[in-house]
Amino acid sequence: MIFGAYLGLFLAAFAAATLLPLQSEALLVGLLHNNQLAVLGLWLVATLGNVLGSLLNWWLGRRLEHYRDRRWFPVGPRHLERARVHYQRYGHGALLLSWMPLIGDPLTLVAGVMGEPLKRFLLLVTLAKGARYAVLVWLTLGWIG
Repeated sequence: MIFGAYLGLFLAAFAAATLLPLQSEALLVGLLHNNQLAVLGLWLVATLGNVLGSLLNWWLGRRLEHYRDRRWFPVGPRHLERARVHYQRYGHGALLLSWMPLIGDPLTLVAGVMGEPLKRFLLLVTLAKGARYAVLVWLTLGWIG
């Protein structure tokens, strides 16, 4: 049961970080209310799953760049150039917003397309997503009392 809870949280956090419209926060809050699971373990599993899901987006972005001249490519050259300009303008620091709903997941994909170095990507995304889950844990445990 305990392993299944951690595995379920990992999978939910991983999938939520991809471009799929999912969330993992509700599951984390529910598991925090359980009191049978280690809080630090839940935070680590959620953060790891979410960062690895973002890493998948980054990797897909790196691979998609090779196909940008194909007719089926989902973004036209003008939009891709616009994204490149915005990314260069706001820089890699924008990855600290990767925790945000709606914009965070596409941002990690764009980082891959823009050639963001892996080490810096992992550092910034881990900080952002770890902090988001830490705040959620703190708020949840504060409400529990």
